[in-house]
Amino acid sequence: MNLIEGSVKDRTRQIMKNLSGVLEDAGSSLQNIVKANIYLTSMEKFSAMNEAYLEFFGDYVPARTCVEVKGLPMGTDVEIECTAHL
Repeated sequence: MNLIEGSVKDRTRQIMKNLSGVLEDAGSSLQNIVKANIYLTSMEKFSAMNEAYLEFFGDYVPARTCVEVKGLPMGTDVEIECTAHL
């Protein structure tokens, strides 16, 4: 498995597309996310990540937590997990 080349924005967009696909396969959608946990290797990347993240939501933006971590798998700089309802 390879990481998406480019910026934290590029990786955030791909994560959101992946989450959307998983949720749609389960009969849900991004609009049904109730909580997201976002992990960044540097809070300096928050603004760029946030711009890309918000592209996937309209008026509804789910609750979220964003924390800085020392490291993430495969050397990525962003990871997002979510809880959604059907």
